[in-house]
Amino acid sequence: MRRFLCALAGVVVAAGPACAVLPSEQLHDPKLEARARHIGDELRCVVCQNETIDQSDAPLAHDLRVILRQRLIAGDTDRQAIDYIVARYGHFVLLKPPFETQTLLLWLGPFLVLVVGAVGLGLMARSAARSDDQTAPLTPEEMALLRRRLEGEEGP
Repeated sequence: MRRFLCALAGVVVAAGPACAVLPSEQLHDPKLEARARHIGDELRCVVCQNETIDQSDAPLAHDLRVILRQRLIAGDTDRQAIDYIVARYGHFVLLKPPFETQTLLLWLGPFLVLVVGAVGLGLMARSAARSDDQTAPLTPEEMALLRRRLEGEEGP
């Protein structure tokens, strides 16, 4: 039972979030390092785009981690450090960009795609219904030909 619990604890620890912060990047002051980790969770790796800078092994993420720690050592507040990185890399570097005119399309884009898709489907459905209503009925000759073919007789 003890081995099982140790193995289970190992799996739980291994299943946690990956961390690519190298020991050489870590700050000696635990409070500053904790701040850097907290801020790093808010910044996106511009190369990977789906990972924070602390999770990414990309060289650019390494550079961002180093810049962030340099700013904190220089005495920047969390907001000043984030603003410095945003000024260099744009709002895209933020995992949760602010809702403002520059990021309006980023926030409203998915809804616009849904609206355009719904309008397109509605137009297609209306067009299909209209074309079904405009279908002319079969002539008596066409009905006779259809009956013969359905009964298995050869037709012209």
